[in-house]
Amino acid sequence: MGLSDLIYRVYERQLASQIPPDRRPRHVGIILDGNRRWAEAQGSTSSAGHRAGAAKIVDFLGWCDEAGVEVVTLWLLSTDNLARPPVELEALVGIIEDTVSNLAEQARWRIHPVGALDLLPDHTARLLKEAEAATRNIDGAIVNVAVGYGGRREVVDAVRSLLQEHASQGTSLDELAQFIDVEHIAEHLYTKGQPDPDLVIRTSGEQRLSGFLLWQSAHSEFYFCEAYWPDFRRVDFLRAMRAYAERQRRFGS
Repeated sequence: MGLSDLIYRVYERQLASQIPPDRRPRHVGIILDGNRRWAEAQGSTSSAGHRAGAAKIVDFLGWCDEAGVEVVTLWLLSTDNLARPPVELEALVGIIEDTVSNLAEQARWRIHPVGALDLLPDHTARLLKEAEAATRNIDGAIVNVAVGYGGRREVVDAVRSLLQEHASQGTSLDELAQFIDVEHIAEHLYTKGQPDPDLVIRTSGEQRLSGFLLWQSAHSEFYFCEAYWPDFRRVDFLRAMRAYAERQRRFGS
């Protein structure tokens, strides 16, 4: 181990010691941004960037395990991404399929797809469902893989599901309007039954959510990192965790 590596390890340990166990997030959402720009800087293709980003995911989940994070949401493909050129989209979807299969094969986490699966190719939707079924009984963190995900679409789907449920029970629209509230809609979100994200991280220097967990992130803390996702390091993760631990959460007040 060289001197720079030694200094890096010492700094990592120092950061980790500054994060009290009782001030760590239960649910971390992350926008894995910057794969294509990373590839451009390397003089490589966008597919190479996406593969480099995919290779980072297992490391990231390992860091979350070490920190005691119970739920992780990875935004892998947005509904807007579905409008990309067919050749680029096909390559990206293939990388996502390989990534999800790899996560499932490791048998360390419970995979849960979140997104409009009906917008995805049939084989992709089927693979996501199979990964969820195969990992359902694993004693590990929940990993939400957001594929074909858009925050506005999620809210629309939740309201549609709510209406369909009550229509099947014979509830009239007037009756439904009398008692519908925030909790009723939350029960129909893709992440129903899970805690809302405490911390949302976005890489690549962009400082916007782009609709990520639009409903659930109302009271989340946000951390924006300059590093492109393939360059995201454990030290960057620990800095995000430290920043979260130092904040006084007000939950909208």
